Amino acid sequence: MAGVKALIALAFSGSIGMTLVILGCALPSYANWWPFFVVLFYILSPIPTMLARRYQDDMGSSNFCKEMALFLTAGIVVSAFGLPVVLAHAPPNQPVIQIGACILTLLGNVVTFLTILGFFIAFDNDDEGYSHW
Repeated sequence: MAGVKALIALAFSGSIGMTLVILGCALPSYANWWPFFVVLFYILSPIPTMLARRYQDDMGSSNFCKEMALFLTAGIVVSAFGLPVVLAHAPPNQPVIQIGACILTLLGNVVTFLTILGFFIAFDNDDEGYSHW
């Protein structure tokens, strides 16, 4: 039953994060869908860790596969936070997105990446978890 509660909490927090990103794109004062490209980073971020855990039995020891997966995941997460900032400050006189859209997207990033981290923590020791997908 604890797994069901964790899954419901993760679904709720993930929907809050996506709502913040969509608000940063769709509010009439912003009306620009460029920040929505961070969704690609949400999709890409768990892939290196999931692949490393699938092709490795013990993630507790330090090895190249685990370290490379963590490095790629960190790069994807940093890129997701950097994209809205770069879009907000791109040209000096005409930014691509407004500062408010940037802030909403960054808040959505925080909530969504904490949700992804919560998924890995909640289903870490589960025998029928994501490592068998």
